[in-house]
Amino acid sequence: SCKMALARGCFRLQRLKGRSSSEFLYYPTICVSRLTSHQLSQFFTTAKRSTLSSAIISKAKRLNAKYEKFLEINFPRFYGIYSTFFRGFRLLYLDFKEVNGIRYQMANKGLKYNQLPYREMDKLRQFRRDVIKVIPVVLLAIPPFANYLVFVLMYFFPRQFLISHFWTHDQHQEFKEIYHSFRAQVYPDAVSGLIKAASKVKDKQLKKQLLTLGNKVQDGIHPEIFQLHTVAKLFLGHPLAIRHIDTRQAEIFSRVMFLSPHMPSFILRHRIRSHIMEIRHLDQALNSLGLHELSEDELRNACYVRGLNSVHLNAAECKDWLIKWLQLSKKLKDSEASLLLHSMVLLSTNYLKKLPEKSK
Repeated sequence: SCKMALARGCFRLQRLKGRSSSEFLYYPTICVSRLTSHQLSQFFTTAKRSTLSSAIISKAKRLNAKYEKFLEINFPRFYGIYSTFFRGFRLLYLDFKEVNGIRYQMANKGLKYNQLPYREMDKLRQFRRDVIKVIPVVLLAIPPFANYLVFVLMYFFPRQFLISHFWTHDQHQEFKEIYHSFRAQVYPDAVSGLIKAASKVKDKQLKKQLLTLGNKVQDGIHPEIFQLHTVAKLFLGHPLAIRHIDTRQAEIFSRVMFLSPHMPSFILRHRIRSHIMEIRHLDQALNSLGLHELSEDELRNACYVRGLNSVHLNAAECKDWLIKWLQLSKKLKDSEASLLLHSMVLLSTNYLKKLPEKSK
């Protein structure tokens, strides 16, 4: 088709050979149209429309910038809320596009969740949690005029009614500390439950090692990774495997995982196992990626997801903790996931006590 078009162009050029050069100078559009057999007016019309659209968009941007400047000077508090909300919607939209792209790739290539790279896996996990949090708010806004109530609730209770996209930087730190304080309240109960379960272990040597481990944590001593590996096989069956933990422990570890404890125990155990396996898959992907590839915020978030209050930790401190965590995780089998679950408490309870005062 390209050869035919070239031939037609050459034929038309031969027909125009007899024309004077002045015809090209004074009537370029007509001459070029003869060569291409296209009316160029359509291109000029499109160009005009494009120029008009660009002008409108540029004008709108200038007006918006002036409006934001006016708000910032005259209503600084309202401007803070306004800019946070618009930034939040933009981030949410970008996340939505990214998640759709990831799911498309999964469907197109036949990938499972645990086969994704670390960042894509973590993005899907967090986005699902955000959607679950948003659904009740959306349902609350459905009745007539209820949306006004929802806006008021969002303004006064941002932690409860807004996802992290709509939080300020200070709110991020404040709310994360609040959420961690909720789960840290049950850490002592989790350790007590471990010691209680250890009393039911039949192997005397392993029973002694597990009791020693639990008592040291209660005494404020941070455990070593080899101590956890030593008792790993106790978490395969009764009474420490996830399917065997009692109702009280299931409620405690639901709080540790930021899950609702107000459900039947068999559902709690299922959800706990599902979420700890997500973390295990993240660990495997993180091992492949390498900790050196993570930014400081990503390091903090990785620690926080695994039970540590990392809000005020620096990159080196986060990396030090994650190295130990991954040393444990990569040597465990899927059937030993309960030890990984208990380690969220055992490796987080006393870690900050061994750090300089600035990190606490």
